[in-house]
Amino acid sequence: MINLVSAMLVATAPAQDRCEALASVDLDHAEITTEVVAAGAWTPPETTRSLPETPAFCRVAGKARPVGGSEIGFEVWLPLSDWTGRLRMSGNGGYSSALPYFGMVEALRDGAVAVGTDTGHTGDDPDFAVGRPEAIVDWGHRAVHVSVVQAKAVVAAFYGGAPDWSYFNGCSTGGHQALMEAQRYPDDFDGVLAGAPGNYRTRLNAAFLWQFVQNHDADGRQILPASKLAMISQASIAACRRPDDDPDQPWVTASQDCAFDPAVLDCAGDDRPDCLTTEQVAALRRMYAGATNPRTGERIAFGWPPGSEAGWAAYWADPRDPTRPAREGFWRVWAFDDADWTWRDFDFDADWRRAHARLATMIDAENPDLSAFRAKGGKLIQWHGGADPVVPLRDSIAYAEGVRQATSDSAAFHRLFIAPGVSHCGGGPGAAPQGLQAALEAWVEAGQAPERLETRFADGRPGRPLYFERLDD
Repeated sequence: MINLVSAMLVATAPAQDRCEALASVDLDHAEITTEVVAAGAWTPPETTRSLPETPAFCRVAGKARPVGGSEIGFEVWLPLSDWTGRLRMSGNGGYSSALPYFGMVEALRDGAVAVGTDTGHTGDDPDFAVGRPEAIVDWGHRAVHVSVVQAKAVVAAFYGGAPDWSYFNGCSTGGHQALMEAQRYPDDFDGVLAGAPGNYRTRLNAAFLWQFVQNHDADGRQILPASKLAMISQASIAACRRPDDDPDQPWVTASQDCAFDPAVLDCAGDDRPDCLTTEQVAALRRMYAGATNPRTGERIAFGWPPGSEAGWAAYWADPRDPTRPAREGFWRVWAFDDADWTWRDFDFDADWRRAHARLATMIDAENPDLSAFRAKGGKLIQWHGGADPVVPLRDSIAYAEGVRQATSDSAAFHRLFIAPGVSHCGGGPGAAPQGLQAALEAWVEAGQAPERLETRFADGRPGRPLYFERLDD
């Protein structure tokens, strides 16, 4: 726990002196360094995209070691003036240890304390867990929780009191983290934003592996080439277009409601760029269907929706080595700890069950019972792009349905928005939701539940508003 005497001494000093004095505050299983950053003086790492200038802030960098074998890096950025009383933690991406600087800069510019974590490792591949089993737990749930607990202690020391409101905002792995927090640590945040959450993580990796296996024959030959994905996407969009849709609309309005049969693209002869061979049709049908247990017929993972096909190539194989499946290290290191594992060894019955049993309790955010989060007044906005080629849209729908079934009147604290034509966490031809953070704050702080979200296309044009999915009806 934080040393209250030292915290009181820090909180009574002038702002810049308080920043320097923070380094002497005793934290639980953590150590920190501090620096005062003048307005416009912060320089992001070279690997980060161009970011706006920041106001003056106290930058706190810490290392927490809650258990042996765990080392969690975190940063807390404290506005030197005009603090709104809010704390905002930003989510991470993939398996990367990179701090979410874009979200942190945005939070700081809005007057909030900004928090980020490296999720307990360095690197961007599941291989970071070789010889480090605790790093899997850190990535799965512990790092975000430990980081925000440390951040709140730092806030109390610097400002003399706890934040009035605490928020988490993330997409993809960040959305996964958001749901994990609401499920496992309901007291950490008052409101969470979960975009395209990869919360069924073992199932998601099984889905990537399924795509690879179904698209290769026994000799490892790829069946359906990436060059045909754009053509397939155009055909599925045309087949799924509703009568009242714009005939030129390049996306599916409700991709979750359409089952596209690729047989309409069968070449009925020689292979050509504008059609599919019978073998390719069969492979594509299996990919649309999603991963299943061959013995029981049980669904393991959903397939990706019509209209998302153009983006499949990013995850249906390792982009660095297309002869291997994406995230191979997840299976080789995390699931089986077997350096010799290959995709040919995987059995979607016994191996799947073994992997899920080993990992789900550490890394999956599958529990739809959010009663504890609701009881403390928490609010959750979840959103997903209808053309997401990374996390299947039906994952979010299934989770929202689970929340509805677990808790009566779930719309009082949890709302799902689906953005047609939007890719993973943005992009794509559709219009992406806007003002998510402001909507969450209005819900948490003023009780204004979001009925709709405004949208915008990539070129700045406004799109149709999104209304939340009324699953309780």
